[in-house]
Amino acid sequence: MAGSLAGRVALVAGATRGAGRGIAVELGAAGATVYVTGRTTGSQRSEYDRPETIEETAELVTGAGGEGIAIQVDHLVPEAVAALVDRIRSDHGRLEMLVNDVWGGEKLFEWNKPVWEHNLENGLRLLDLGVRTHLITAHHALPLLIGRPGGLLIEVTDGTAEYNAANYRNNPFYDLAKTAVNRLAWAHAKDLEQHGATSISLTPGWLRSEMMLDAFGVTESNWRDATANVPHFAISETPRFIGRAVVALASDLDRSRWNGHSLSSGGLANVYGFTDLDGSQPDAWRYLVEVQDLGKPADTTGYR
Repeated sequence: MAGSLAGRVALVAGATRGAGRGIAVELGAAGATVYVTGRTTGSQRSEYDRPETIEETAELVTGAGGEGIAIQVDHLVPEAVAALVDRIRSDHGRLEMLVNDVWGGEKLFEWNKPVWEHNLENGLRLLDLGVRTHLITAHHALPLLIGRPGGLLIEVTDGTAEYNAANYRNNPFYDLAKTAVNRLAWAHAKDLEQHGATSISLTPGWLRSEMMLDAFGVTESNWRDATANVPHFAISETPRFIGRAVVALASDLDRSRWNGHSLSSGGLANVYGFTDLDGSQPDAWRYLVEVQDLGKPADTTGYR
């Protein structure tokens, strides 16, 4: 889809690393101008205290063929988000796509803890980062997005609405954050459809993010070594896979048929035919339901 989004202006909120970076780079590869935001720039770090920066992401976008523009933004600060949108309006006068990927809660949630055992301050911070940021960003950016018909809002979350409705996601704080984003996309769809815009929630599968690779002590080049200890990691995908899902949606002139839907990278690959960097099409959420959650041995045959 090289060049399919030439001339289009996108904002990827939360593009420092992980899915946000993968989405931004693939939008660049399709020719888009991409504003990439996050809190980590230069020597300034978020709670993750990791080396990735928004400037690096912008360079990758430009290197892929688009135009990457890095702007440091804390999406919990309404004034900062308003200034960001004013900058986009001043520079381009339009915004065709908003990818709401702000997160930052990986070090805040505690696995399998009921609300009374989970650290309350961390849990509430997680909700601020995972939900309030999305609402603040939508409040300020969507008026520009609906300025002309055809705008696309993608709310990035973890888990499809169907999966999250049937499964408890780790603890009440994480569960609420991830189910809320699916519901946000559905709610925004009701408001956006009258303006000719489309709202979708989108989840990657088991993401081989920078943090995940580090946690397993592997790199992208030898990631399969981690399956010796975590066999189901075999279904994992690169951040570029969800990026290609976003490009496919943005390039689809009939994308309004997805308005209000909850979608996954693997599910969309089966519709649009795109692949991950290795040529495979990992369908992680179907694999979780049909293999992993049933306690079956790891076997990705027919799932990638």
